Amino acid sequence: MTQPPLEPSGPKLAIVLSHPTQYYSPWFRWLREKTSLCFKVFYLSDVGLKPALDEKFGTSFAWDIDLTKGYDSEFVPNTASRPDTLRFNGLRNPELAGRLHAWRPDAILLFGYNYNTHLKLIWWARMRCVPLIFRGDSHLLGRKKLPLVKRLLLKQLYRRFSAITYVGDSNREYFLRLGVPNEQLFFAPHAVDAGHFSPDSEPHKERATTLRVKLGLAPSTRVVLYAGKIIPSKHPHALLEGFIQLNFPDTALVFVGDGEEKSTLQARAAARPDIAVHFLPFANQSEMPSCYLLADLFVLPSRSHYETWGLAINEAMHMGVPCLVSDLVGCQADLVTDRKTGWVFKAESTDHLRSKLHEALAALEFDRHALRSAVLERISNYSYEQATTGLIAAFKHATMSA
Repeated sequence: MTQPPLEPSGPKLAIVLSHPTQYYSPWFRWLREKTSLCFKVFYLSDVGLKPALDEKFGTSFAWDIDLTKGYDSEFVPNTASRPDTLRFNGLRNPELAGRLHAWRPDAILLFGYNYNTHLKLIWWARMRCVPLIFRGDSHLLGRKKLPLVKRLLLKQLYRRFSAITYVGDSNREYFLRLGVPNEQLFFAPHAVDAGHFSPDSEPHKERATTLRVKLGLAPSTRVVLYAGKIIPSKHPHALLEGFIQLNFPDTALVFVGDGEEKSTLQARAAARPDIAVHFLPFANQSEMPSCYLLADLFVLPSRSHYETWGLAINEAMHMGVPCLVSDLVGCQADLVTDRKTGWVFKAESTDHLRSKLHEALAALEFDRHALRSAVLERISNYSYEQATTGLIAAFKHATMSA
């Protein structure tokens, strides 16, 4: 249920987002509770609110936290013949312009540019001189530059925005390379709900202990955790092979999630019963903190250019867990400093992954507390407070330059 609209106490910000997500909805609640910002979220789809098939997870689910409570929002009907948040024409929302006109925002924050509706909105806002703010998290890691045509189109696109929020260093470099002036860039980092991902929560601790017993893990056993979609671009197979080859004593590898590669990994693990490898199903948002507390090391080995950030790293670090990531993971430059808050390996080298995994497991034997302190200190700067400071600065810049 949506909340009663706020009485405007200043400029009004319309936020346009494809669908409610487990990452942004808590931030919107925080904004409503902690700031005087007058905003309303316009959702273009209700994906995530009711059970539906996720093709990459290979299973149906709905998030088990309330994604619309605590802030003002509305759903704009999607008239696409094949509704889908993975296709350009999967979102068509002809009523959006009328609803925005009725609400009369002073600026519009647009998340992404990937849909038919997005491009029509950019044109509509330009015709009516409504300033636009952009939020995205793309990077150029692993690529020298984009193809010429795409580069030219994106340069033209970003010129339509009065301000842009960037989520981290690699994302900032991406915008600069595409000609966005530095004065139009505002740091609003990716962040997660620190209250939910709290290592001091007794319920989280109890569930983690229960989970360890369920898996038959001794209190002394170190746990390497992978959580998310088990798909080729995430490179879970390389992690499993590296773990098997190391055969590190008193250490277990736990996969949490589903996806097309899961059965292949299970078969490979079954062929080596002497190696402790466990598989758990998809874990919803309420379950994830206990999974992270189970872990001594979290691994995100993605080799895809489209691991634009990796918010699971934020979640793990809030739980005090150091991380091992590839150099193509977008958050690496901000959050994972090699040998300080985690370890970084070259995405295309399985040998380097294995070497860094060995280094991490060895370090955890004698340097666990120092690593945990460094992790918690680093992630404390990637918060809703910091993200809000950047958003409000971008909002002020956009409305003043309109």
